Amino acid sequence: MPHVSMRPSTLYLPQGSWATVLDCLCEHFPAIDRATWQQRMARGRVLDAAGQPLDARQPYRAGMLVRYFREVPGETPIPFEEQVLWQDEHLLVADKPHFLPVMPAGSYVEQTLLARLIRRTGNSDLVPIHRIDRLTAGLVLFSVSPSSRAQYQALFRERRVEKRYEAIAPALPQLQFPYLHRSRMVPGEPFFRMQEVSGEPNSETLIEVLERRGEHWRYGLSPVTGRKHQLRVHLAGLGAPIEGDDFYPELRSPAEQQVDFEKPLKLLARGLSFVDPLSGCLRSFESNLELLW
Repeated sequence: MPHVSMRPSTLYLPQGSWATVLDCLCEHFPAIDRATWQQRMARGRVLDAAGQPLDARQPYRAGMLVRYFREVPGETPIPFEEQVLWQDEHLLVADKPHFLPVMPAGSYVEQTLLARLIRRTGNSDLVPIHRIDRLTAGLVLFSVSPSSRAQYQALFRERRVEKRYEAIAPALPQLQFPYLHRSRMVPGEPFFRMQEVSGEPNSETLIEVLERRGEHWRYGLSPVTGRKHQLRVHLAGLGAPIEGDDFYPELRSPAEQQVDFEKPLKLLARGLSFVDPLSGCLRSFESNLELLW
């Protein structure tokens, strides 16, 4: 049986000339064949805004809200466990292992931090307040209650959270540390990569050296901004790509990107600090994980 997401995904149907919702879904998601969508509809896995099942004959209407449950056959187990470091009535703080996605995406539904924590806590209201990459390990904060969610989400949106990362990468003896790296980052090729270009900087990272071991150093990274893949791009751009990085500075071939649980990306979300918007108290969390090198 395929693994089914615990929460439905949402789609507002775009403008088009399709006769049915089914026709629209087939074209919008070309990787999922028509027979699969028909089976999902027959099993009540495609719903309208009111939670009522839609069948294959449902007429198409632009702007219509459709909820659907993602399904992934034969999902590969991630052989590492998350840890819950803190939980109260508003927040849950988890230590995410390498290779585990925060949210369902691609070929991951059940093997995600969110799905595991919902099963563990029985709380379907859990929502990640921020995210880190699947290949990055470390701290992730979750909102426990919808009543206080907006206050904590605002912390990240308004850059009121101090984030600290660690990375293992080649030595950069030519630079003076601490070093502030600023650059302009824009989408690259393929679409999931980022690149640095000339122009007004829109990304900023403070880089420190925490430990030196010959040709590789352990760096402390404090991102001022939060661009996609920012830390990976910045270190690669300086000539010190993070150990285990398949994307930067060059994209490795699909064969080279085969998952090897013995070779994680050496990047860790080490610490988070912020003033709690409800209590006004300073709160700091530290990961229990370590980068092996």
